[in-house]
Amino acid sequence: MYIKMAAAFTILSVGGPAALFYFQPTDEELFKRYNPELQRKSLENRQGRQQDFDNFVTKLKEYSKSDRPIWEAAAQDEARTRANSAEEQRKAAAEIQKRREEIKRQAINGQ
Repeated sequence: MYIKMAAAFTILSVGGPAALFYFQPTDEELFKRYNPELQRKSLENRQGRQQDFDNFVTKLKEYSKSDRPIWEAAAQDEARTRANSAEEQRKAAAEIQKRREEIKRQAINGQ
């Protein structure tokens, strides 16, 4: 009885992963199954996706250096990014307003 259990365990623990390895298609095989338009789009977007992934990994490494949990460090960084973005938008709006006023002054002086 123990021999049958050991044999079944061995067959399942070795045969299962071996079957997955044998039947699972590689990335190249999946790519070849795409239609030509999807292949073209995938190739065009590959560099951007790779850059996004590299940025993501870089940020994770940065977050992991702090003594806080990663999700807290990420939330704090996201809030800081939003604040910087809002500040930049305010500066851009102020610059646009200054340009408008300058154009109005030039139009009034030119008449």
